Amino acid sequence: MTGASEIRNKAQSISGVQAGYVDTVIQHIAPHNRAIPRQLPLPSADFIGRETELHQLTVAHDTSPTVVISALGGVGGIGKTWLALHWAYRNLDRFPDGQLFVDLRGFDQHEKPMPPHEAVRGFLDALGVPPDDMPQDPAAQIGLYRTLTADKRILIVLDNARDSEQVEPLLPGASGTVLITSRDRMDALVTGYHARPVAVTALDDAAARDLLTQRLGAQRLADEPDAVDELIRWCAGLPLALSIVAGQAQINVDIPLATLAEELRDASSRLSALDGGGKTALQAVLSWSYHALTPQDARVFRLLGTAPGADISRFEAANLTGLSKQLLSTSLQALARVSLVQGHFTTSVRLHDLVRLYAASLATPEETTDALLRLAAASSHTSHAADRLIAAHHQEITLGELPPDCTLPDLKQENQAWHWLVTERANVMALQQEAFKRGWFATVWALAWTMTTFNLRQGHLHDNFTAWVSGVEAAKHLDKDLRTRAYRHLSRACSDLSRYEDAYHYGLEGLAWARECGDELGEAHTRRAVARACERRGDDEEALKHSIRALELYDRLGQALSGSHALDEIGWYTAKLGRFEEARTRSTAALAQCRERMDASGEAKALMTLGFIANGIGDPVAAIRQYEESQAISQRLGDAKSEARVLDHLGDAAVAIDPAKAVQAWERAAELYRAQRLASEADAVREKLADRSGK
Repeated sequence: MTGASEIRNKAQSISGVQAGYVDTVIQHIAPHNRAIPRQLPLPSADFIGRETELHQLTVAHDTSPTVVISALGGVGGIGKTWLALHWAYRNLDRFPDGQLFVDLRGFDQHEKPMPPHEAVRGFLDALGVPPDDMPQDPAAQIGLYRTLTADKRILIVLDNARDSEQVEPLLPGASGTVLITSRDRMDALVTGYHARPVAVTALDDAAARDLLTQRLGAQRLADEPDAVDELIRWCAGLPLALSIVAGQAQINVDIPLATLAEELRDASSRLSALDGGGKTALQAVLSWSYHALTPQDARVFRLLGTAPGADISRFEAANLTGLSKQLLSTSLQALARVSLVQGHFTTSVRLHDLVRLYAASLATPEETTDALLRLAAASSHTSHAADRLIAAHHQEITLGELPPDCTLPDLKQENQAWHWLVTERANVMALQQEAFKRGWFATVWALAWTMTTFNLRQGHLHDNFTAWVSGVEAAKHLDKDLRTRAYRHLSRACSDLSRYEDAYHYGLEGLAWARECGDELGEAHTRRAVARACERRGDDEEALKHSIRALELYDRLGQALSGSHALDEIGWYTAKLGRFEEARTRSTAALAQCRERMDASGEAKALMTLGFIANGIGDPVAAIRQYEESQAISQRLGDAKSEARVLDHLGDAAVAIDPAKAVQAWERAAELYRAQRLASEADAVREKLADRSGK
């Protein structure tokens, strides 16, 4: 038992409590010193996984056995208290002097956060301080609390803390282990008290499945495997959501899991389906964090939820909110402190799927529309600028006026354009589909047009197809001359995905619109798309006819650059028909024209044609050289689509004289085809590799 004089000295040094008063208190407390507080609530029976986080807590305790502050941070419903209590019960033997626990109500919507002095009063009660001898001065209470916990092997769990300011008075003076759970990151504790933060993130699919198995039994999950997969997907690793679903399934044993999955499938009803009642309703838990935000931070949170893409880039966040860089950074930091967002804010912002759904549900229709219109305008203008930097020959288009509160990057060089396109591509494609749903047809068409070159070069062929399916429908609501371009690009997108009949049909639709509008340039471009579809259908003669007509139109219109591309395509189709000398004359001339104009893309294609011709006339050495030149240019341009094709042909040329080179080329071609989700092309290359390995 601690001596009275020792306690008195510690109380005086810690809090300045008068010695006479401390003597009085100590006399009353001493007989009760043997009482050991056991305030921990019962742990959840559903605890699953979290071995990494449990290990981090143990290491923290072992590294600093006096005062260990582990700030368990994460969004509401992620399982912070769950984890803290599980670790506490697993390690009870480390704390023979007891365990103190308090819910600080930091983010409770219905009750105010608990003042520190109120928490200290509760701790003093648990430590055996008689009510009549409780100090009235809050500072004296804190001093006495620290005195009584000094040199004790005691665990103090501060649950649901609002911020560092609420927690600091509750830290023991000399020893003890403190676990703090909070949606706030507790930055002040990390910097000022060397707190060891432990991030609590979503459960992985395996742990989520284990949780459902524990609650519902393996057989029930085995009976409906597809429904279980869907439940796990929509709950997105959030333990609270999984527990609510499991509870509903236990209560309604006659309802199939597929029915629960169907309720979650609809984003508009997902949050209401995850209603566990009262404080266990997911929306209620999230609302506690939301209602603690300032008006500006709350607005930013709502608008982040409206972002169409999976990841929210800094570009998206700025244009959704219309805020300056400084104001946006301030709000993002505030949201991160309460674990509503995560990410490296110089590049991107992330919200848990269900948190994003909750944020979007809070935004008014007017807010959502205004935010998306800003983003649509900024994305259209920036993607157009980027497209013109990576493909200067691409036709310029007229865009709508840019709202004053949009934020655009200053793109001046090709590498800057590529960086923006790589970062934003997925978000822009998601925005285009959102614009289509809303009937913003000018935006739909503009984004399809400005992203085409990048999507094709990078091998995003399915995205390009989806964009132009919407682009064609949008064009029907716009000027007639846009329909020719839309059908042409949809035809090419279909050819790239081996949908040859569709490609031919859409190409002819484009030709019809070009003729109706008297658009000879559009007709020339579209004939080349039709020619590609004809080739894929096995009709090289018709393909050649369309290409020859396209070249005639280009020559009459003075379109030299496009004419050189058509000339090379004439060489390609002529070579496919076995007329190699005629083909070589055409493509050699096309190569010279492309080099004269520094048209790298056209140069790469002409070199591939000449490689095909060289291999066709029995000169594989020359073919390999030209293919390798073509591949190098395609790599430099970031043109994965063309690189895959040329590597495929390179393997064909090398197989007889350098089998190792052929295998290397085919393996890389198959890899690129797979990345572009071109299954039939990848399978064809794998067959070549299989034939080679069988010899």
